[in-house]
Amino acid sequence: MPTEVRTTRTSSVEPDRPRDDELDLFGLTHTGNVRKNNQDHFLLATVHPQVVLHGTSLPEAERMPMRGQRVATLMLVADGVGGTSGGAEASQLAVEAIMNYVSGSLRCYHLAGDSHDGEFEEALRTAAFEAHAKVRAEAASHPDTPKMATTLTIAIVTWPWVYVVQVGDSRCYRYVPGDMHQMTKDQTMAQALADQGALPREKITMSPLNNVLVSAIGGDTAEPDVIRFDIRDRRSLLLLCTDGLTKHVSDAEIADHIDRMTSAEQLCRDLLALALERGGSDNVTILAGRAPKQ
Repeated sequence: MPTEVRTTRTSSVEPDRPRDDELDLFGLTHTGNVRKNNQDHFLLATVHPQVVLHGTSLPEAERMPMRGQRVATLMLVADGVGGTSGGAEASQLAVEAIMNYVSGSLRCYHLAGDSHDGEFEEALRTAAFEAHAKVRAEAASHPDTPKMATTLTIAIVTWPWVYVVQVGDSRCYRYVPGDMHQMTKDQTMAQALADQGALPREKITMSPLNNVLVSAIGGDTAEPDVIRFDIRDRRSLLLLCTDGLTKHVSDAEIADHIDRMTSAEQLCRDLLALALERGGSDNVTILAGRAPKQ
């Protein structure tokens, strides 16, 4: 059975960006048909300032607003490398490290999209490097543990901007009607050779080097790539996935399913079913998020 998560929807009045109750977010992960263990981990969350009440003399304090307006939406996938328990532990450690950083750096979200935007992007790189350091430290303290490394793809929406952090070959796609674009670049040896002109681009997927990462959290090298793009078109959809999906389902097929989707949950379940039907040779993790006008 797949592991899944739904976000809790609460209402807030906010004229310039989608309300919380307009968000359609869903994520799931599945072991696949071949692997014995699931090394993928994911996170789907909204970030809010919150008041923690420890005591008051006021009557009916529970009616007071305790949670502020959403400042960000977070989507994250991590795919453990190597097919061993070390990969599973690495992906879990990376997600935990990012969550710790997110919860402790609320101020950073107010820098997004303004004159301090570079500071926000640097904060995202720092988060990825902290995850890298945590995995490396854990591996060093347990030298007998199988190789510990993981991909890490993060999308943070601070309306109307999306910031994507990429390490490895999990992916983030942006879809608007008539156009689906892979926003991330796979950090693989095959992709690097293609960028250098040493490998024809049409042969990337067939190359055995397409499975060799040149950058990974916990690996020898981690090179976080940060990009930013506008998502104010309310027809937009973000989809994050591990390569357990893209090994079996093409970009055109993903776009076709998005064209016909009724909800983020239905989309994720249908894409998972297709990947499993075609072999499910790897763990599969899919996250989808949109904010359609109601």
